[in-house]
Amino acid sequence: MVIMSHKLYVGNIPYTLTEEDLNKIFSLIGEVFSVKIVTDRSDGRSKGFGFVEMGDSNLALEAARTLNGHDISGRKLRVDISKPRAAYA
Repeated sequence: MVIMSHKLYVGNIPYTLTEEDLNKIFSLIGEVFSVKIVTDRSDGRSKGFGFVEMGDSNLALEAARTLNGHDISGRKLRVDISKPRAAYA
């Protein structure tokens, strides 16, 4: 499987998990460039999903395979290769 992106979608994140926590989890597999947990604009609370950018595509694929379904605080992470944003006209 060839992947073009090193960015991963991470869903079903426990609401108490921080970006630093998520970074530590993915860093066990390889170099992490960035972590962003999406938050609600009005109250700043986590929406339960985010994105992790890995150092290379092979590590991103390994992270997706290894961490998809991984249980954290009773929630099973959903980890997939991120799809590119749709182009806006």
